[in-house]
Amino acid sequence: MPEQLPQPSLLVLDPEASDHHAEHQALRARGPATRVDVLGLTVWSVTDPALLKQLLTSAQVSKDGRAHWPAYADTVSTWPLALWIAVESMFTAYGGDHRRLRRMVAPALSARRIQALRPTVESIVTALLDDLDARPSNQSVDLREHFAYPLPIAVLGRLMGIPDTQLQGFRSVVDGVFDTTATAEQAAENTTSLYKALDDLIAAKRAEPADDMTTLLIAARDEEGDGDGFTDRELRDTLLLMISAGYETTVNVIDQAATALLTDPGQLGHLRAGRASWDDVVEETLRHEPALKHLPLRYALTDIPLPGGGTIPRGDAILASYAAANRHPDWHGPTADRFDVTRPTKDHLSFGHGVHFCLGAPLARLEVATALRLLFARFPDIELAVPAAELKPLPTLIGNGHRTLPVHLRRRTVG
Repeated sequence: MPEQLPQPSLLVLDPEASDHHAEHQALRARGPATRVDVLGLTVWSVTDPALLKQLLTSAQVSKDGRAHWPAYADTVSTWPLALWIAVESMFTAYGGDHRRLRRMVAPALSARRIQALRPTVESIVTALLDDLDARPSNQSVDLREHFAYPLPIAVLGRLMGIPDTQLQGFRSVVDGVFDTTATAEQAAENTTSLYKALDDLIAAKRAEPADDMTTLLIAARDEEGDGDGFTDRELRDTLLLMISAGYETTVNVIDQAATALLTDPGQLGHLRAGRASWDDVVEETLRHEPALKHLPLRYALTDIPLPGGGTIPRGDAILASYAAANRHPDWHGPTADRFDVTRPTKDHLSFGHGVHFCLGAPLARLEVATALRLLFARFPDIELAVPAAELKPLPTLIGNGHRTLPVHLRRRTVG
């Protein structure tokens, strides 16, 4: 085994991420990878973008904890984030299993299907803006709760065929998946409720098939069986992946993009002068404030040498620290911490990299760009209702948004 260099003391990640920017700076200062404590579990946080890209594309790094992580059995029953490593879907698959599962999911998120959703997304956004427009002029409104949240929920409902009456129930349990302040017992209770909702959805779609993603995935399971198709567990966990990946993440990007533009009017000026596009806003937001700060977990199948010395030993767990990597000065220079829609290169890792790159990225980009474009067109005088420093981050080390985003939609009148 290669010689191990002395490691700095273990950095304990704050479960509530009360100052994640300072924490990410501390992670980068410790080198390309460093050992951290994540809710009692010791893993390697990787923040160097070059190293992270290498690991995300390496066949010597797996997402299948059952097969490739010696600590899996002792961890899965007690760790509050167990669902992130225990699901059986393409999210945690490796090699041939990953290719099999991704092949079945890809048609449900094809370019044709996403483009067909464009009028639906615009219609949903317009209806939400109509609701906001009907509110009293001098009252503030929580843009996260009344705009960023309902958009992806409604889109997912249409895409997956989830009845409107069940959407709020899914929102509640998916929120629990991202909660890093919950105990193991609370997380387990939330998982039970989540799977009950998924089982009910599957049963309803088997009884009454429709032209939606849920029916399409059920058909892939039932027609191909357990050989080349889904197992029952893989079907449930694939639906869970579609819902969780397409909901909270999109909320956070809308939230962070709106916050960045309202905090720095000069960025809006670039848009209005034609020096930047809404697509530029989306990409710079994904780089500057990605929807997910960290993503659990991957596992080293062999000893992995680190730049500058040291090794991630075979069998150790790896945390992809996307937010810290996106702002790495080796990637984006001395201005990496600044939000700039005119930045020539807005490369980021917010949708992952390599074989696990997010299939839903085109839909997320469509939703966020449409939401922002129509929001700022309808309410050109929109402004924050509180100083930016008073916005409180979500209490989670995974998701990256604000607890609330209060705004005034119109210029306020006096008297």
